Amino acid sequence: MLFELIILFVAGFFGGVLNSIAGGGSFITFPALLFVGVPPISANATNTFSACAGYISGAYAFRKDILKDKANLLKITLISLAGGISGAWLLLQTPEALFLEAVPWLLLFATVLFIFGGQLNTQLKKLSSKHKHASTLGVLLLLILLFGVCVYGGFFNAGLGIISLSYLALAGYKDINMMNGIKLLISSFVSLIAIVLFVFDGVIDWYAGTVVLLGTLAGGYYAAHFSRKLPQQWVRNFVIVASCGITVYFFYDVYWLA
Repeated sequence: MLFELIILFVAGFFGGVLNSIAGGGSFITFPALLFVGVPPISANATNTFSACAGYISGAYAFRKDILKDKANLLKITLISLAGGISGAWLLLQTPEALFLEAVPWLLLFATVLFIFGGQLNTQLKKLSSKHKHASTLGVLLLLILLFGVCVYGGFFNAGLGIISLSYLALAGYKDINMMNGIKLLISSFVSLIAIVLFVFDGVIDWYAGTVVLLGTLAGGYYAAHFSRKLPQQWVRNFVIVASCGITVYFFYDVYWLA
């Protein structure tokens, strides 16, 4: 029991550090929950619960930047809630074995986005700058895309931030602080509404989730004080290596050992 507690707290700590510096903390916390024996769907729901506090505190820190986009906040909030609860509902309807088979692919998707997210955002910004006056169809497609992003977040939390930033770039946002704030706002609402559904279904492992949450808060606090001393590219490279290794392991475990 003590060994599991230490694993969960340490995973949460380093997950919190990574989320504060480069993102990608779920690549550590989600596998850690699986490692200590939390079932896949419960581990995913518990990971969403553990990450939520960080999203909320981050969104609060960016509140002034978020309020610059007052005209779109209600729309973003409603779509985030609708997409988040839809994704969470889909997760709860998915058989455990099927979800476990999907995990390597979801991790691969999130890993590719983490690695190439910067290039994707650059290309999307170029695209959006050429089409400043979007047609009605374009606006509708952007709303549908945002809904899809939020459904993904409710179903599988890892990589949500990268996907949200890509959406915001495509939607024409330029201010990086505003984009980061709205990204965290989307993640907060998606996670909160998903957690409500998870609570009613009884799928969250509160003990494991609370230990990871405490580790995440400690790691985030530590990173806030010392992150400037660390070369961010080193941290990013570590996340890439870790996420690739974890993804390969899950493909091996799910498909090769099965």
